[in-house]
Amino acid sequence: MILTAADFVPVWPEILLLVMVCVILIADLFLRDDQRAGTYLLSLLTLGACAVVTVLTSTGDVTVAMHGMFVDDPMSDTLKVMVYIAVATMLIYSRSYVTARGMFRGEFFTLVLFATLGMMVMISANHFLTLYLGLELLSLSMYALVALQRDSNDATEAAMKYFVLGALASGMLLYGMSMIYGATGSLEITRVAERIASGQANLAILVFGLVFVVSGLAFKFGAVPFHMWVPDVYQGAPTAVALLISTAPKLAAFAFAIRLLVESLGHQSLLVEWQQMLAILAVLSMALGNITAIAQTNIKRMLAYSTISHMGFVLLGLLSGTIDGYGAAMFYVSVYAFVGLGTFGMIMLLSREGFEADRIEDFRGLNRRSPWYAFVMLLLMFSLAGVPPTVGFYAKLAVLQGAMDAGFLGLAIVAVLLSLIGAFYYLRIVRLMYFDEPVDGTPIVAPVGARLLLSLNGLAALVVGIVPGWLMTICQQAMQASL
Repeated sequence: MILTAADFVPVWPEILLLVMVCVILIADLFLRDDQRAGTYLLSLLTLGACAVVTVLTSTGDVTVAMHGMFVDDPMSDTLKVMVYIAVATMLIYSRSYVTARGMFRGEFFTLVLFATLGMMVMISANHFLTLYLGLELLSLSMYALVALQRDSNDATEAAMKYFVLGALASGMLLYGMSMIYGATGSLEITRVAERIASGQANLAILVFGLVFVVSGLAFKFGAVPFHMWVPDVYQGAPTAVALLISTAPKLAAFAFAIRLLVESLGHQSLLVEWQQMLAILAVLSMALGNITAIAQTNIKRMLAYSTISHMGFVLLGLLSGTIDGYGAAMFYVSVYAFVGLGTFGMIMLLSREGFEADRIEDFRGLNRRSPWYAFVMLLLMFSLAGVPPTVGFYAKLAVLQGAMDAGFLGLAIVAVLLSLIGAFYYLRIVRLMYFDEPVDGTPIVAPVGARLLLSLNGLAALVVGIVPGWLMTICQQAMQASL
């Protein structure tokens, strides 16, 4: 099989990123420690260049390239741009944090960019092998990032747990894919869908394969009962790495779910099967995540359980089985990613050399220390809790509406009740910031860029909540044009 020039056009962003990662890796060998800012700026420029190329190569249609291995469609273009923005924001927020901990090195930037490349491959995969390769590239980069702070016992332990459990999940996913291949005779997503629709596939084997695939997918989302790695990794990993794990990969995991469940296994004969599985995962995730988060004293661990509950809402949008539901789920995961960026950004803002602001108590009296950043954190907490008029409220409303339109009224009611429970631990932080005396009077010091971006991040949670239509339209149109 010969590749033509047209096959490479949709892959230009990935090729550009791979080339620049190699350039950054080699250039870093010749830089002194006081010259690492060059590597940092080159990484940001690379992400910006990839965003420009992604937009310029977007046609608005579904383009399959590399002999069915790769697809370029509006959903992939939209999610990739969001990933670039999320990763660039993470790098800006974490600059002073990683510098103070000796992690401001070429390895950090190249691993982050390799993880970004894995996300891009996952988002545009049209073949099970491409999906798996993207997933493994992302996962291996993440394992290394978690353990990058080598003198930290907590980080090393978290990396080991992440690696072992991640390997088990990858094995389940691969086994499920092999069963789907045995039932359909193909690994290409579009052909798998065609053979299921034409009745050529063995449904009994497909259902067994589907169980393993959903299990592997649930691990990547951090859904219950495959959530056991999330709290330990969030707490043990450096805050900058925890920020990355909790945000951009969730966008890639959403695309992974769409490719696997909707595009390849979305036929009516299988739809009910994985809807039932996702319904159980969604309810368990929202229940355990919200209830367990109440008892946490470490804010990173609290946010880990918060992530689990929010992924339950994403699964609720996915199980609706409708374009509107998928669009609402895409909107929700996008909103969660950017609110999560701001929340972890606040933790790093309050951290300094030798001090991790990872206890909930560290936010006591923040209003006395900095009224503005207390207000930013208030907006972010309100958004995570789903309090109007922040964007989190509209995101939850859109998912609930999609679920009710698809006939899942009972699930929607359960989700609302569990969200009310979850609001407690978010509002507890607001109470600590505004009504308690500060335990630390140290001035808040951070680069101007990070402070400005964090302020914009917090305000966006309010502004987009007041006028959410444009982002919701982008998500809905991307799903309609891609499915």
